[in-house]
Amino acid sequence: MKSVLVVEDNPLIMELVRTLLVSFGYEPLEAVDGSMAIELSKKNKLNIILLDIQLPGIDGTEVLKFLKEDPATREIPVIALTAHAMRGDEEKFLRAGFSGYISKPIDIQRFKSVIEQLVA
Repeated sequence: MKSVLVVEDNPLIMELVRTLLVSFGYEPLEAVDGSMAIELSKKNKLNIILLDIQLPGIDGTEVLKFLKEDPATREIPVIALTAHAMRGDEEKFLRAGFSGYISKPIDIQRFKSVIEQLVA
């Protein structure tokens, strides 16, 4: 089964994402902040990471930098999961090194297709 790390500090969004991932046949792992995300990324074989941008402590962009600098985690696709949905935001996140972008509120069909495109 494909493992997906979900990094999200909002319990309602976490529950929705978990439910969707399970229904699509993925095994979700959960982190509520950046430090926990980095730790879980090193300890588990992950197929993809869904990373909220606005997190307590280390924000999602900082977490991405840590992941991309570490040879153990740099190859894992990371999708920005964010309420930032202004024109140009998707390009900004892709330039920052994210593999994909999903805006909140979550469009279920887009959510599924973005993950399917990136899961190895």
